[in-house]
Amino acid sequence: MLVTPLDLDTLAWPTARLDEALEIAAQQTGLVPRGLPSLPDSHFSYPASGADEADLEHWVEAIAARLGIEAEPMVSSFSEVAQMVRSAAPAILRLPREADNAPAQFLVLLASGRRPALLSLDLKVRRVHPQALRDALCLPLIAPWLETTDRLLTGLGGQTLSGDRLARARQALLEEQFSTTHVSGGWLLRVSPGADLWQQARLARLTRPLLALLIAYLLQEGLLIVSWWIIGRGAFAGQFETVWLLIWALILFTAIPCQLLVRRSQGQLSVVAGALFKQRILLGALKMQPDEMRRQGLGQFLGRMMELETVELLALSGGLGAIISLAQLGIAVWVLTLGAGAALQVATLIVWIAATLLTTWLAYRRGLDWMDTYRGLTNDLVERMVGHRTRLAQEDPQRWHAGEDQMLARYLSRSQNFDLNELYLSALPATWLIVGLASMLPALWAAPNDPAKLAISLGGVLLAYQAFTAIQLGAQSLIQMGLSWQQVKPLFQAAARPGESAIVTLQPVTHADDPVSAESATPDRTARPPAGQEATGDRKPLLVARNLSFRYRERGPLTLHDCSLQIHPGDRLLLEGPSGGGKTTLAAILAGLRQPESGALLLHGYDRHSLGSEAWRRRVVIAPQFHENYIFSETFAFNLLMGRRWPPTPADFLAAEAICDELGLSDLLARMPSGWQQLVGENGWQLSHGERSRVFIARALLQHADLMIMDESFGALDPENLYRALACARKRAATLLVIAHP
Repeated sequence: MLVTPLDLDTLAWPTARLDEALEIAAQQTGLVPRGLPSLPDSHFSYPASGADEADLEHWVEAIAARLGIEAEPMVSSFSEVAQMVRSAAPAILRLPREADNAPAQFLVLLASGRRPALLSLDLKVRRVHPQALRDALCLPLIAPWLETTDRLLTGLGGQTLSGDRLARARQALLEEQFSTTHVSGGWLLRVSPGADLWQQARLARLTRPLLALLIAYLLQEGLLIVSWWIIGRGAFAGQFETVWLLIWALILFTAIPCQLLVRRSQGQLSVVAGALFKQRILLGALKMQPDEMRRQGLGQFLGRMMELETVELLALSGGLGAIISLAQLGIAVWVLTLGAGAALQVATLIVWIAATLLTTWLAYRRGLDWMDTYRGLTNDLVERMVGHRTRLAQEDPQRWHAGEDQMLARYLSRSQNFDLNELYLSALPATWLIVGLASMLPALWAAPNDPAKLAISLGGVLLAYQAFTAIQLGAQSLIQMGLSWQQVKPLFQAAARPGESAIVTLQPVTHADDPVSAESATPDRTARPPAGQEATGDRKPLLVARNLSFRYRERGPLTLHDCSLQIHPGDRLLLEGPSGGGKTTLAAILAGLRQPESGALLLHGYDRHSLGSEAWRRRVVIAPQFHENYIFSETFAFNLLMGRRWPPTPADFLAAEAICDELGLSDLLARMPSGWQQLVGENGWQLSHGERSRVFIARALLQHADLMIMDESFGALDPENLYRALACARKRAATLLVIAHP
């Protein structure tokens, strides 16, 4: 089938208008409200030269942050392009370049499906064929191979293929040939997981399964009431007519599709809501400040992670069941109003509902006391396990088990109180059945010849019993969910914190010093300006700190007081001082990891609010002290390049290889059986103390920051490796601040 190719003259957006395209796409797809003021062009104009792919990604992410959405980078292989076209919207798709020096162009995908929708340069929505969109993304890659592939297929086995058979065979061969080749990149546009919950639910289309669940449930309950009315009518009348039996059987068969629809809708709701919940928790963990995390022990973090899965499962199963059961109780109240002795039965049911809610609340309150004790035991146990070797060597053996008996006794006492309330809660459904049937006795004596109303009353009692049984299970789940929620709530709430998005965009950080060989002409970063120029103050400072003050806790002593500092491009500074003098605190403030209590801090003349926290941390990179740095249980390449770009490019590997050679890590890399792909960390290749230090140094240098801060990074190195590392840092860091003990 012939497909009309895309008109790229009207659909391809240039880089200079990419910010406009992103803003309009966000408004067209409902990610941001229409009518918002446009972004200031002066702040977000993208430089046409001197920019690489990483700088473009940072710029697009800054634009998205200003709009209050997220732009997630994506890369698609040839075999995944069809799936991307069907499900990626809204997205910005990068068109492949026909030549290396050709300008970059982009497609704005507003909607996917059978007829994808693209935004044209005249701001109109154009529906295109999915194959045409796929060809636009893949054709420059496969064009040199099409003639050879067609010649091979037309002569295969002496048979001639044509039409759809030829197209399918060609596609199969090309997918096999280019299965792992990256074809297209771009950005997925989505609302931030920390945004308003209703907006997230609307964009995730949670209303569809929720509406289907409500309709199916109401139909199911209606059929159940009618079936009970038929059974009760026949039972009190003393005979069953054939036609009513047939109607009753038909109702039972009709209820089966309703039950299936309820289960299906619950499953869809659980999957989508669970994904939104996990994304929000992950964002909250990333938004928590380092100081907040330092104040919590390892046991508390373990407790949060243990309760996370509990909250998700119980909220999506027990929570939905409890809501449905409450709706079922409302239907039971309505049914009892139609039966005999309505006033007494309705009053009895309302009293029982109140007793159930009160018992549930008391169980929850006692559960909070139990959870506090349980968390204390967990935290104490984990901390004792982590520090077990230290306790064996240094703690008095007579104090190893101090306080354990008291903690266990408190835990058992609160567990008994909690279990007793749950026992009362579990007994409520059976007790209601007895009380509900007893409330029918006055009506049975007063109107024994009214079988229809008696049948309705009996159906209402049984319907309420079924609801109470479900509520008892759902209430226990909700209590456990509420207890677990106390652990997860800080992460959930942290996701809603406003982010620090950039107001201005600086020129991209150039990577001109990336070596292509050991003898490459790397710029000499140690070169200083002429003495006369420095003396006249012609150099603009890179970073300025004026009267910085900082304290770790409110009303605590000042760690820094009126600290001022100027750092110029190309400076090599050494900061010395005694332990506890505030060197590491100052470094953390300069790197954007802590906020000063007072004073001004400027980078390139802008404060952190103007640049945004992410942009600040990309331009001021710190290699923390050894005990605050970490080797991940990942590949050696990931541990080196995680701060630069992932997945890496060939140029990234060349730069990493050159730095490893200068730091003396080449021998380590040669010894690793899997080379760059060798797993390191606790469960992989064991690195020595000095090797870890040099990996930390290499990781920081590979980020090409404007200012490099190394906090006691050379203390674990022997003299030979110390000389190597210091020479490498002086050569490759644009501006260097080294912190060391005198």
